[in-house]
Order: sequence, then structure tokens, then C-alpha cells
Amino acid sequence: MAVVARVPRSRGGVSGVLLILIGAWGGLAPFVGPYFRFAYTPDKAWAYTSGRLWLSVVPGAAALLGGLLVTGAAHRAVGCFGAFIAALGGAWFIVGGPVIALAVKNGSITPGAPLTGALGSLSSTTRVFLEQFAFFTGIGVLILFFGALALGRFSVVGVKDAALAEQILSGVPTQGYPSAYGQGPGQDQGPDDTGYPTTTGPFPSQGGTQFPPEQPTESSEQYPTTSSEQQYPTASSEQQYPTASSDQYPTTTSPFGQTPPSGTGRLRGPS
Repeated sequence: MAVVARVPRSRGGVSGVLLILIGAWGGLAPFVGPYFRFAYTPDKAWAYTSGRLWLSVVPGAAALLGGLLVTGAAHRAVGCFGAFIAALGGAWFIVGGPVIALAVKNGSITPGAPLTGALGSLSSTTRVFLEQFAFFTGIGVLILFFGALALGRFSVVGVKDAALAEQILSGVPTQGYPSAYGQGPGQDQGPDDTGYPTTTGPFPSQGGTQFPPEQPTESSEQYPTTSSEQQYPTASSEQQYPTASSDQYPTTTSPFGQTPPSGTGRLRGPS
């Protein structure tokens, strides 16, 4: 489950950036609005009141902080926590004024009153509506929407997330996700040079390349080839097996003094 809890950093990128921008506007609008005669009382730029602190700065800071967490979250828990904080800030923009009015009876914390009167082509009624929408209700709805959207994206495990987690747990290389989880290529899986992970256990595989490089072919200089004539000289038949002469083996004569004839005639008896 630890692998499934990890998500790409781009998961909440758009929602996080929008939460940051809207939250910054919600916190700063009461202070810069008087420059454009578009504000709540007191009609002075950068004038501090407790109402502006608790009803604008605090929820705006919550939305901004939640947007930062959503933007850089690589874990579902962090992303969900940031989205939840931002959603609370958006909800406080909407209901903060009535809740403060019920909780604080002396009226020391109030948002003030919107400026009235025609402003350019805008009537007084339209101007009051736009001020209330731009300072509290409208930005509260937007922050609440994008916070809920980010919360849903981080809380739901997609089909790709489940398949990727299964591949990582089974040891299959997950190419195509180089920096999806906030890490460089190869940092998450610990593969060798070929992209296949090195197994652990009683039979660990060797690191490095999967197939060792071919050994260089041994040249003829390392093992010179001897010719057949030099290695096994051929002896001539006369030198190797000399023919014995007749002097070495003399022919014996017959003990009877005469050599019997070599003819094959009939034998004759004594006369």
C-alpha cells in the first residue's frame, strides 16, 4: 500500500496553482481594493482591522498553504491534507461572517460594509454585489471547488496507479515514468545499467549489464600458429627406415655343399 500511496507531483498541479492565486487574492483584496474604490469599509488601503484579519487574511492564508501542499505533494496523505485545509479556508470565506456575528456579540469583529454608489457604468446595486462576490462569497466558492477537486484526485486510486504499483512490487521495470514520483530515473527502482532491478535474497543477481561484453578475439600474435613442417618435420623414407644391405644379413649355404635345384620336376630315387 505504500507504493499505491505515492502519486506523481503533477497530480495536483493545476488545482494547487489556482488555490495559491485565489487564496492570495482573498487575503490581500481588502487591503488593495481601496486603490480602485472597490472595497469594504474602512475605505483605506492597508488599513488593519480584526475583521480583515479573521475573515480575509486567515482563510486566504489557509487556501494559499493548502495550494502549496497540493502543488508539491508526492504522497496522497500530503495532498489530501493540503486540499482539506484549502477547502476549509474557502468555506470560511462563505460562512465566516455569519458565524463571527453569532459568536462575537459585541460586534468587534466585522467585515465592514461594501462601498455604495455608482462606479463608472456599474450601478450601486451591481457594485455591492460584485464587491461581496469578489471579497467573500465568490472566492470562497472557487476555493472550495478546487479544494474538493484536488481532494478527489488524491483520494481516488486510478487504474494506472494500481497497475504501476503492481509492476513496482513485482520487480518489473517501469519505463515511461522517469520523474513521476519526484525522483530521477532509476532512483525509485534501483535497477542496474540495463534497467532491470537487482534482486535480493539468497541468490542476488550481479549488477552491471545483463550480458557481459564479448571477449576480444585472440590474435595470432598471442598464440602463433606453427607450421606442420616446423612442428612435425617429415623424415624421408631412406633416412627414417634404412634398407639393410646383403652384407648385413649374409645368405647361408646348404650343409650338403650343393644348393638344391629350384626346379619343380619329379623326384628321382637312387639309381
